[in-house]
Amino acid sequence: MLFNVRNFFSIAKLTGTSKQLLRQFWYGPPAQMNVHLKGRDLLTLENYTADELKYLLWMASDLKQRIKHKGEYLPLMQGKSLAMIFEKRSTRTRLSAETGFALLGGHPSFLTTQDIHLGTNESLTDTARVLSSMTNAILARVYKHNDLDLMMKEATIPIINGLSDLYHPLQILADYLTLQEHYGGLNGLTITWIGDGNNILHSIMMSAAKLGMHLRIATPKGFEPDLRITKITEQYSKEYGTKLLLTTDPLEAADGANVLVTDTWISMGQEEEKKERLKAFQGYQITMQTAKSAASNWTFLHCLPRKPEEVDDEVFYSPRSLVFQEAENRKWTIMAVMVSLLTDYSPQLQKPTF
Repeated sequence: MLFNVRNFFSIAKLTGTSKQLLRQFWYGPPAQMNVHLKGRDLLTLENYTADELKYLLWMASDLKQRIKHKGEYLPLMQGKSLAMIFEKRSTRTRLSAETGFALLGGHPSFLTTQDIHLGTNESLTDTARVLSSMTNAILARVYKHNDLDLMMKEATIPIINGLSDLYHPLQILADYLTLQEHYGGLNGLTITWIGDGNNILHSIMMSAAKLGMHLRIATPKGFEPDLRITKITEQYSKEYGTKLLLTTDPLEAADGANVLVTDTWISMGQEEEKKERLKAFQGYQITMQTAKSAASNWTFLHCLPRKPEEVDDEVFYSPRSLVFQEAENRKWTIMAVMVSLLTDYSPQLQKPTF
């Protein structure tokens, strides 16, 4: 009698190990990458290689598929705790980290400036050392990126950047997972940024070329990205063979774009600059007129919260807008980061094509 693997898959009550063996028999073992992230920090994507970025996205896809779509329970964080320090308010970062860590069986502890003496009555050095003795990782949303650098030096556990004035790496991983799901790959895509030269843009600049994506940036004069980061981005573009454009013309930047991206023009802590900024950014709103310059398969991303002056309703609520899928993917990419930095778990599903 011939062995029929397809029939075997339908047999109920197979153990998890048996199911995995059958998957490997039929589909082959998952492709492996020589990536080891356990114990690392994640402050900026500058310090992550192309393979490491791909691994994190693969991990996110794996967790999303197994937990959300297959209903599996993966208590990979059981017995572990996460300190969550938030100097700034948050919806998506807090909720995705808190629910994601709990879903993996761990215990998240949320700490605001009302709960912790961060750099005020207690030094950052002391805080980092105390939290290192009580938790397994620290996710911190801070005003000054230098505070994260100091915490990293003093802590003996991984530090994860939940947003700083310079970078927002967790957001960009969610963006890339969203684009991976929508386009089926990242290599060759053209991303167009229209807006402020801020922390979101900096994180895109530190990573897009590594994944084979071209980058077109439009910012008003005086609101360009950080010069050091721009120089590094130019080097990446040469190294990975991608195209880079910096301009002040939104329509020039949108030309041929697969992905149109923007963000708030007035970040937390910049409220006093509102009048000046709104004037400087006139003409930078993303509309269907902007999209006419883009590629036929264009999509739209925004990390939220969104203001109408940044993008009109016609684009924001259109079928081309991926903003709510993007928001959900914050959860899966944050979970992927925590699993990668804290455990030896490897993705079980087949590696995606990037």
